[in-house]
Amino acid sequence: MKRVVGSPGTWSGMALRLSQCVFAAASVLSLVSGFGYSNYSAFFYMNLALILQIMWSLGLACKDIFALRNKKDLHTPDNLLIIVMIDWVVAIFMFSAACASASLTIFFMWDAHLCGEYSRLACRQFGLSVVLAFITWLLQAASSFSGFWLLVSFF
Repeated sequence: MKRVVGSPGTWSGMALRLSQCVFAAASVLSLVSGFGYSNYSAFFYMNLALILQIMWSLGLACKDIFALRNKKDLHTPDNLLIIVMIDWVVAIFMFSAACASASLTIFFMWDAHLCGEYSRLACRQFGLSVVLAFITWLLQAASSFSGFWLLVSFF
């Protein structure tokens, strides 16, 4: 069995999944605490992507904990294929949502100067949420690449 850092069923994989959950939850909390985030489709889309990320990462973290506790091997080709495919879909979904929200935040802060005119608009919280979403995406990309690397080693 090949050892790849961050692959399913390892301590590093569990740490990656739990850190994805923590950063995604922090991003959701930062976004939801801002006034009027649901009025803009990019922020609503990012919130949806982050909730999907939390559910997927938490499920795989639980699977990693179960595998580590019971000494089960998650490195079968069928299992890895499903995990890698869903990982890549979630990573693309997260990246597109974070980019859309980042462009809207930049538009609010720098292009239209809406943050200065409307004090109720929580631009700093939106910016923090976007940064945390990009960190979540980077962690998701690391998990996706490690799973893909392990899957390719089977063939």
